[in-house]
Amino acid sequence: MKRHLIEDLKFRQKVNSESNESFSEMLENLEKKVKTLTEECSNKKVSIDSLKQRLNVAVKEKSQYEQMYQKTKEELEKKDLKLTFLISKINETESAMAEIETAASKQLQGLALQSEQVLEAAQKKLLLANEKVEEFTIFVKALVKELENDVYVIRQQIRELKKLQKNRNTCKTSAQKAQTLAASILNISRSDLEEILETEDESEIEKIKIETENDKEWLLYIQKLLEGQLPFASYLLEAVLEKINENKKLVEVYFTIMKDI
Repeated sequence: MKRHLIEDLKFRQKVNSESNESFSEMLENLEKKVKTLTEECSNKKVSIDSLKQRLNVAVKEKSQYEQMYQKTKEELEKKDLKLTFLISKINETESAMAEIETAASKQLQGLALQSEQVLEAAQKKLLLANEKVEEFTIFVKALVKELENDVYVIRQQIRELKKLQKNRNTCKTSAQKAQTLAASILNISRSDLEEILETEDESEIEKIKIETENDKEWLLYIQKLLEGQLPFASYLLEAVLEKINENKKLVEVYFTIMKDI
């Protein structure tokens, strides 16, 4: 009986030993799985934190762009009202000039038959007409200068938006790494490198030169019309409307880029 008990105990010990080995292997596998899951959770947490930061930056940028869009829209609406008012003033001035020219022509035809007093009154009216013409000339010069300045400003705004649009389409992280590498190779600072990268290419500079020359030619053409012989109202109106249409087209381009951003 003792022998049987000893053998039975040995058998149970062997079974328990095998069972312990099996449990040890299971425990080791579970520990490996727990470690793997812990690493995955840590990586996902880092990824989630990064996404949260990017989301906060995107929300902030969206708010800024919405404010810029609203402000620009209000300014353009004011400019449009101003242009409408100026066009109406041009029409009124042309009508007044036509009336003045008609009145002056009638007065000149009857000068030989009128008395000295009537001649003096006619001269006063002609003097007033000349003053009105001078005022009209000053008004037109101010108008064309304002139009030229509006076109210049909207061009600059479009260029800035295109730069902003181009920068947004570039991966910021990759760009920063590339700039750092380029700066180390060229032995210059990051700020100097960014200044070099932001320099406009030759085609853009050439385009600006052409636009500037066109604006100068347009202003010179308006000046020649005002100093030339009558009638010139139709040519003047055509030239002004040309610049107004150019400004409207630039405004449409501006809003298209703003909506895209």
